[in-house]
Amino acid sequence: MLKNDKYEAVIGLEIHAQLNTKSKAFCADEVAFGAAANTLVSPISLGHPGTLPMHNREAVNMAIMLGLACDCDIREYNTYDRKNYFYADLPKGYQITQMDTPICNNGAVEITLPDGTTKSINLTRIHMEEDTGKGLHDLDIENTLMDYNRAGTPLVEIVTEPDFRSGDEAYAFLSEIRRLVRYLDVCDGNMEEGSLRCDANVSIRPLGAQKFGVKVEVKNMNSMSNVKKAIEHEFDRQCKMADNGEEIFSETRSFDAMKGTTFSMRSKEDANDYRFFPEPDLPPLIVSEKWIAEVRQRMPALPKELFQKFTTELNLNNYDAGMLTESKEVASYFLRVCDKTSNYKAAANWVMGAIKSWVNSNASSIERFPLSPATIADIIASIDEGIINFSVAEQKLFPALLKESTKKAKDLIAELNLAQTGDDDTLQQLIDEVLVENAAKVAEYKSGKTGLLGMFMGQIMKKSGGKADPKKTNQLLAKALNS
Repeated sequence: MLKNDKYEAVIGLEIHAQLNTKSKAFCADEVAFGAAANTLVSPISLGHPGTLPMHNREAVNMAIMLGLACDCDIREYNTYDRKNYFYADLPKGYQITQMDTPICNNGAVEITLPDGTTKSINLTRIHMEEDTGKGLHDLDIENTLMDYNRAGTPLVEIVTEPDFRSGDEAYAFLSEIRRLVRYLDVCDGNMEEGSLRCDANVSIRPLGAQKFGVKVEVKNMNSMSNVKKAIEHEFDRQCKMADNGEEIFSETRSFDAMKGTTFSMRSKEDANDYRFFPEPDLPPLIVSEKWIAEVRQRMPALPKELFQKFTTELNLNNYDAGMLTESKEVASYFLRVCDKTSNYKAAANWVMGAIKSWVNSNASSIERFPLSPATIADIIASIDEGIINFSVAEQKLFPALLKESTKKAKDLIAELNLAQTGDDDTLQQLIDEVLVENAAKVAEYKSGKTGLLGMFMGQIMKKSGGKADPKKTNQLLAKALNS
């Protein structure tokens, strides 16, 4: 919680998420990031006289899906409004949005904080609207150039209640929202590309007070860490102003990531400044119960549902379940491994260990991982059956399979002579050799330094090329040392 000896922070967030539709919110223009400037436009998105907008059903589906995932109430009767003030980055000069009839109301999202505690963040609304174009300030030293490709891209705006009390809580909420939209495949969640953008409303109030202070909006931050830093800076700034007897004005500010400070952009507009009025060219949108049910049928399992499944049905601990549900793709791969093996803990260890290491070291994704879930299950089975031990499987078999991904695990074990040695006579010979070579250490062990057992085991495993059966070796070694 952000507080000092006098004040506490009160924070609300507004998050804009670009929807993963192929076309724009109210016309058929293509949506694509990185296209040449002003190539994805049409008379409708350019606001030419006589053109009419139309509903994008898939955008509505995605808004409903997100609302259901956040336990919102879905509105049946939806209308749109024009938000009028000078929009240099929207050719029409206004934005089509939802003012009085947001498609989703209420709802909540549970977050997990760094100390492991959870908190429920209440939502005010989720509404649909269109994105603006983009001003380019670095191509002409005297003029701002406009790229209207983004203008009209479908958005949802997620508005929270002022339930946050720290930058850490805001960071956790943004993380959860990004994970949620990616699971639902309604937004790619890339803050760096502007697909997910966040504004923070920050105010302070005396400790113990119930009345909210004057809120300051910090706009358009493009990373979760910047949101956290901006909130923390703004809290400190407002506290110092209050201590100095300065009036805190309602204004819009921006965050300078290089300096770690906020700066004023303009005084905060009142609702009247936007001059909302009903959009006359779009008919009301009726979202029936049948429509909602159809969308619900399309929804994938959500992170919280998978977490519950992993901890109850698969008996994983909370840490493992949390790591495996961070990404929809990772959770999906893990579940496909579990379809081929009942050793769920081993499957989790392979996904979070060797597989994650491959993804990170190759700057890749699990979708591009070359080994099938069935192959990972075969590795696990080979270990469980005592054909190979984990160390050799991880250090020799796994890399070999990555190079020859079409081969079967057990075929490579035979081809590379990786099968572990479980023959008592062979193991006893290795043990005897190691004990003779380390006679002084044997004496120390017998005098009470039992921690040397691990050293002896290491020497034996080295002599065997890692193929000695650890369980049998440990039993025979202990017998030899204690005789």
